[in-house]
Amino acid sequence: MAGTDLEQAGLRLEVDGAVATVTLNRPERRNAMTFTTWRGLAAIGRSLPPDVRVVVLRGEGPCFSAGIDLGMFSGEGEGFADGSDAEATDRFIAELQEGYTWLRRPDIVTVAAVHGHAIGGGFQLALACDIRVVAEDAKFCMKEPALGLVPDLTGTKPLVEIVGIGRALELCLTARTVLADEAARIGLAEIVVPRDGLDGAVRDLTGALLAVNPGAAVATKRLLWQAAEHTLEEQCAAERREQIGRLREMFGK
Repeated sequence: MAGTDLEQAGLRLEVDGAVATVTLNRPERRNAMTFTTWRGLAAIGRSLPPDVRVVVLRGEGPCFSAGIDLGMFSGEGEGFADGSDAEATDRFIAELQEGYTWLRRPDIVTVAAVHGHAIGGGFQLALACDIRVVAEDAKFCMKEPALGLVPDLTGTKPLVEIVGIGRALELCLTARTVLADEAARIGLAEIVVPRDGLDGAVRDLTGALLAVNPGAAVATKRLLWQAAEHTLEEQCAAERREQIGRLREMFGK
């Protein structure tokens, strides 16, 4: 996706060796997201240079993202699919979800650097990342049910996996705000820092991630993502397969 297209999507991409930084860049709209934004994120995932190992997601200005741009409800820009054609609507939503699903790829580690509001689609973007580094002013909210919608940008699965079904129900069906301290307590945030320490914490984490052997990092992420759906026996077998691969690579076999 060309730079001008990314700019129109409200995104900025910077690649520095093994680190790619994706910035939500509509600060005048609190980084509210549109269909073009989600398609832009998908395009970044498809075109990511192969030597990138860490992807950082951040927001420009006062917050990470205020979620869906409510102007789209009033007819600004591209309209919503109305659901009358189920197959077309399914394809439409799947296209938008692609902006999130690539963040789970085993060959990269994704880090959400969250400050201020992370609402709805913004919350789900943070949930799509492997690790969340959160400023003390962060505020998470799954707003979609309050708007008559459901969270459909891949956020329901990681939310349940992180906080459990009961807490996920409570958060979604009340659409209440979760502050940084609670986010850390219930597992939504791995690291919480003062607002002025967010960039430094992300740099430190990125450096630590890059210090690990690349092949081992990919294999370990793959194992960890599989673990919840495997029996112990299946996971033991997966560990053996991955270790055989690592040993063959290390010893040139």
